[in-house]
Amino acid sequence: MSFKEISRQFGRFIGRLAIRFFVFLVKFLSEKNIYSFAHIVSRVGFTLLRRHRKIAFESLNIAFGKKKSAKEISRIASDSFENMAKTAIEFMFFLEKPSLISKYVEVKGRENLDKALAKGNGVIGLSAHFGNFPLLLSKLSLDGYKVYSVLRYMRDPWVSNYFEKKRDALGVGSIYTQPRKQCVEKSLETLRQNKILFMQLDQNFGSGGIFVDFFGKKAATAKGPIVFALRTKAAIVPMFIRREKDNTQKIIIEPEAEITSGKDFEETVYLTAQKLTGIIETYIRRYPSEWGWIHRRLKAKPQEEHSVSTS
Repeated sequence: MSFKEISRQFGRFIGRLAIRFFVFLVKFLSEKNIYSFAHIVSRVGFTLLRRHRKIAFESLNIAFGKKKSAKEISRIASDSFENMAKTAIEFMFFLEKPSLISKYVEVKGRENLDKALAKGNGVIGLSAHFGNFPLLLSKLSLDGYKVYSVLRYMRDPWVSNYFEKKRDALGVGSIYTQPRKQCVEKSLETLRQNKILFMQLDQNFGSGGIFVDFFGKKAATAKGPIVFALRTKAAIVPMFIRREKDNTQKIIIEPEAEITSGKDFEETVYLTAQKLTGIIETYIRRYPSEWGWIHRRLKAKPQEEHSVSTS
């Protein structure tokens, strides 16, 4: 076994151990104490996870470098780590005590979702890795909505299986991006059954994506939500969850985002992808500490940029 493989297996072992530890620990923590504990976790993470901290600062400087001071950017990075820690601890806590979810989570704009579902063609829930997204899914499922989420397999199969079982227990269905054919078939079937299919449109999609503007830069973005909407006539409904000062959560459901028609299919997909990305950017600008800045959203580059850089 190579050193790389040994390192990978050790990392997975530590990850599994951490999950088991947190699941055990939250059973003994009160609702108030989970946030004190999350604060400690975030400070340790911000100090030790140097690579992720560096990515966060790089991403924030790209997005806000000319509009925010170094002090402001540092505060957002720190608050972002704290929110990620809170999200992780909350998720473990509410998995063990799902009856408390309704106490902590409020829904604003429910009529927009009900109106979209009344059309009978399903709903594509447009969202992002923003706030406590798993809590958003859980709350809507517990409120009686048929909810599915498109997601990638985690690197560790044990971790993937563990969280899938937990989502199943809360009534949240999982549709994995691979194999691609199966993902497409299950997604279309979900929409045709007039259910809610959540898709997060804020991740780097690599060479298979369409490049649209995001914080003034070109970002590779998935076409899936738009293509599915065009094929099924499903409504695209933006939905986000944000944290209040008292750590309660508010789900905000926006009115349906209409498809923006272009002169052909490709232009329609591009214009709509730009529109949806703009909605996500608006929420990130409004609540910057709610987004995960440790992701390299702008990693992929358009082909013409590669050509210039290699010439």
